[in-house]
Amino acid sequence: MYQFSGKLKTIALALMVLGAVGVISGFLTTPSSIEEVKEHLHHEENAQGAHDKNVVSHHDETKQEAHGHSEGTHEVVADGEKDHGDSHAEHVYHQLKNRPWAAFYVACFFFFGITLLVLAFYAIQRVSQAGWPIVLYRVMEGITGNLLPVTIILLIILLLGSAHVHHLFIWMEPGTVDPTSDNYDALIEGKSWWLNIPGWTIRSIVYITGWNLYRHLSRKASLAEDNETNLVSYNKNFKMSVAFLGFFLVTESMMSWDWIMSLDPHWFSSLFAWYILATFMVSAVTVIAMVTIYLKSKGHLEYVNDSHIHDLAKYMFGFSIFWTYLWFSQFMLIWYANMPEETTYFIQRFEEYKLPFLIMIPMNFVFPILLLINSDYKRIPNIVIGTGLVVLLGHYTDVFIMIMPATVGGEWFFGIPEISAIVFFLGLFIYSVFSSIAKAPLLAKGNPFLKESEKFHY
Repeated sequence: MYQFSGKLKTIALALMVLGAVGVISGFLTTPSSIEEVKEHLHHEENAQGAHDKNVVSHHDETKQEAHGHSEGTHEVVADGEKDHGDSHAEHVYHQLKNRPWAAFYVACFFFFGITLLVLAFYAIQRVSQAGWPIVLYRVMEGITGNLLPVTIILLIILLLGSAHVHHLFIWMEPGTVDPTSDNYDALIEGKSWWLNIPGWTIRSIVYITGWNLYRHLSRKASLAEDNETNLVSYNKNFKMSVAFLGFFLVTESMMSWDWIMSLDPHWFSSLFAWYILATFMVSAVTVIAMVTIYLKSKGHLEYVNDSHIHDLAKYMFGFSIFWTYLWFSQFMLIWYANMPEETTYFIQRFEEYKLPFLIMIPMNFVFPILLLINSDYKRIPNIVIGTGLVVLLGHYTDVFIMIMPATVGGEWFFGIPEISAIVFFLGLFIYSVFSSIAKAPLLAKGNPFLKESEKFHY
C-alpha cells in the first residue's frame, strides 16, 4: 500500500496555510470606501495626464474656441461630469470588492471541475467495461477524494452569494425583478423562472449531494470487490455508474448554467455546457496521468506500463482537439450571427482580457497538439508531465476568462488573491488525494478485467 509521506503532507499543509494567509490578505487590502477608490482613480488620471502633455496645446485651443459658452452651461456640464465620476467610482469600488471573491471562486471551481470529471471518467470506464484502465482505478478513486472538501467550500461560496455576502451573481441583487426598483432588469425578470434564489440553491444542493453520494457508494463497492469471489459488488457498481452518468449529464449541464453562465445573465450559449465539459475533461485526464506518473516514480503501480501512459496521453490529445472544436464553434457562430446580446460576451473579453484570451488558444490547442501528435512522445513521462502543466495552466486561464470579466470587469490583475487561491486549493488537493490513495491497496484486485489491464500493451 501507498503511504502518504510526512514530507508531502507537510508541503500540502504549508500550501494550504500559505494560501489561506494570502486569500485573507486579498480581502483585507480591498478598498474600504468609495472615497478611497476616487483617490486611486485620481492618481491614475494624473499619471495619464502626464502622458497627455503633448496634446495640451490642442486642448487649450479648443477651450478658447468654446469660451463663448454660457456659465450656466459650463456648470451643468461640470455637475454631469461629477455625477458620472461618482457613478464610475462606485462601480469600480464594487468590482474591486468582488476581486478576492472572484479569485477564490475561479480556483475553487477549477479544482472542483477537475475532480468531478475524474469521477465521470471513472464511471465511463466502469460502464464501458474497459479493460485497460483497471490498474488506474485506485488512482482515479483517490483523486475523487478531493470531491467532498472542495464541494463543501464551493457550496459555502454559493450560499454566501444567495445571502448577499458577496455580489458575484448580479441577478441576485435586490430589485432586479421588481419593475418599481431602480435595479429592475427586464431580461433578468424574463429568466426569473429559472434564476431565482430558492430554486438555484436547491438545485446546487441536489447536484453536490448526488455527486458525493455516488462517489461514496462507488468507492465502498470497489473496495468490497477486493474481498469477494463473486460479482455482486462489481455488478452493483456497474448499475450505480450507469445511473450516475445519466444524473451527471443532466446536472453538469444545469450546473454550468447556474454557476458560470448566470454570472453573465444577459448572455447565453447553447454550446456552453459542452464547452465546460470539454475544459474539465481534458484537465481531468491530465491530472490522472500526472498522479499516475508520480506514483510510478515512487515505485508504486507496478503493473502500469508505458501503454497506459500512452492511452492517457491520447485522451489528452483527443480532448484538446474536442475543446478547440467547441471553442471555435461557439465563437464562430456568435461572430457570424453578430447579435449584440451574444457578441458582448467576446467583445468584453477581447478588449479587457486580450492577453489571456489570446494566449489561451496556443496553450490549450497548439502546444498539446505539437507535442502529443507523436506516438512515441506519449510514452515519455517527462513530456506528458510538461505538456500537462501547460494544459492545466491554459484551462485555468480559460476558467479565469469565464468568471472574472462578469465579476470584476476591467479591474483584474493576476496577483496575491489569485495566486493564493490556487496555492490553497492545490494544497487541499494534494492532501485530500494522497490521503485517500493511502487508505486502500493500489490494485483493484477484485475486478474481473484485472488480468487484461495488467497485460495491456499497445
